[in-house]
Amino acid sequence: MKRRRLIWQLYPSYLLITLLSLLAVTIYTASTLQSFFVHETAENLKARARLIEPEMINLLVLADYDSLQTNARQHGQRSETRITVILPDGIVIADSDQNPERMDPHDDRPEVVAALDGTTGSSTRFSSTLKEEMMYVALPVYHDGKLLAILRTSKSLKSVNQTINMLLVNIGIGSLIVAIAATIISWVNARWISKPLERMRLRALRIAAGDRSGRLAEEGSEEISTLANAINLMLIQLDDRIRFIEQQRSEQDAVFSSISDGVLAIDANGLLLTMNTTAASMLELKHSNVRGRPVRDAIQNKGLRQFIMRTLKTNDEVEDEILLGELDPRYIQTHGCPLRETDGRTMGAVVVLNDVTRLRHLEKARRDFVANVSHELRTPVTSIIGYVETLQDTPVEDTEATERFIEIIRRQSDRLEKIIEDLLSLARIERDAEGSEIELYEVSIDDVIANSLGFVKQLATARNVDIQVNIESAVDATLNQALIEQAVVNLLTNAIKYSDVGTSVQVHVLEMKKRVMIQVKDHGVGIASEHLPRIFERFYRVDKGRSRAEGGTGLGLAIVKHIALAHGGTVHVESELGVGSEFTISIPTVTR
Repeated sequence: MKRRRLIWQLYPSYLLITLLSLLAVTIYTASTLQSFFVHETAENLKARARLIEPEMINLLVLADYDSLQTNARQHGQRSETRITVILPDGIVIADSDQNPERMDPHDDRPEVVAALDGTTGSSTRFSSTLKEEMMYVALPVYHDGKLLAILRTSKSLKSVNQTINMLLVNIGIGSLIVAIAATIISWVNARWISKPLERMRLRALRIAAGDRSGRLAEEGSEEISTLANAINLMLIQLDDRIRFIEQQRSEQDAVFSSISDGVLAIDANGLLLTMNTTAASMLELKHSNVRGRPVRDAIQNKGLRQFIMRTLKTNDEVEDEILLGELDPRYIQTHGCPLRETDGRTMGAVVVLNDVTRLRHLEKARRDFVANVSHELRTPVTSIIGYVETLQDTPVEDTEATERFIEIIRRQSDRLEKIIEDLLSLARIERDAEGSEIELYEVSIDDVIANSLGFVKQLATARNVDIQVNIESAVDATLNQALIEQAVVNLLTNAIKYSDVGTSVQVHVLEMKKRVMIQVKDHGVGIASEHLPRIFERFYRVDKGRSRAEGGTGLGLAIVKHIALAHGGTVHVESELGVGSEFTISIPTVTR
């Protein structure tokens, strides 16, 4: 029986198998790519929603829907994502692309329905508002166990579909080229089957050993050529996949490292899996040397170790607050939750560390402020009430005592009025600064200093204090003249009051690196170093008895500080007991 050539034995069936394989690969690749891109888009939308969720919760709790709309529009423009905030009854209260007042209720949207049930909802459909196919992801937003709203992020799938179509075209072209090349090579190289097969075998061994460099020569029979081509395609795809995984890992590491909160991952045996740079900085550890180390050895803080062990044991979310550091303790809010695999099995725990030291300090400052306000107001009010009662019991004919009591009541009333005026002034400065409502215009600093000197001239004359002014060069700056004059007057008034009779106060103005510096220096009693960090706090007094005797309200330096901050500047003090003090206001020549 005549033997047929190998090419004629295998060519027809192999060609069919090749075409069917290419078609299957194309279909599978298209399906996989579409699923991958849709999944990645959904996860990306979910991550963006999680990033802005805390800020949205604060605005929802305050019911500040105008700020919520502004916030949604800003975030939406920066991230090229449509952001929608929906109340539980379906009413849209904020949308980054549309006016929420013109939008229909969204309680019937699939993703919103899922989010109202307490889960993350997602759907893909044609948007009648934006007239294009969109991917929607909706998350329930809770505060203190109560559903506040539904936070929905969405993005057009137009670019995703274009990318998939482009890839399909490229795959189709590549498949066609592969089929043609396989056909031609099988005809030309049928006699060189054994040698290419040997080379293929050796190359396969190198691939198995991890060597993906180089490509197989596509020679020999069609079968061998196609096999070589398939191996080459496999290598290309493998390289692409590995590069993609490495890039994805690099991006994840970059995001992980950029998180402002500290994050630690611990396995079920109490060994550190990883931590971001923020956590390493908090715990004073080297980020590169933590993997595989036991928690009891790597973490020195006992409270944090106990919290991690409790998280691993309870297998549930745990929250607590701990102190880190001894010399400069920081308040750290800790949140722990189980770390689960895709099949739901617990493999460890994740602990998030949030530094709330500033928040605790602000809470303390608020309590101190309320206490100080109460104390400062109680003193003149109590005095007024006491002298009014005394005045009521004083005989009408005792005019001298009556006038003396009335004078005391007047002084205390003036003091009470000054405190209230300073409080209102401070509140107004803070409000205008936050709302960018401070009126700014170009002003000559020479005029500011001259006007300020006019306000304190009488006080300086009364105390025989000489004011010396040194302006290095004419400086113009964009600022609010009345506020800057108020700050300079407050500093000059303090300098004059706390200077010895017959001494001098120096005012020095200079421009440096597009900032104007106004320095007020006295030669008075000075300020002890332990008071300097708190000198600009409301109602803080270095010498309480003398401050009140001089008629001060304890708010002058606080007003100076907030005026400087409102102009994007700072205020600084240097002082030494028995030598004097120097206050420096530094503001940019062009504000905002």
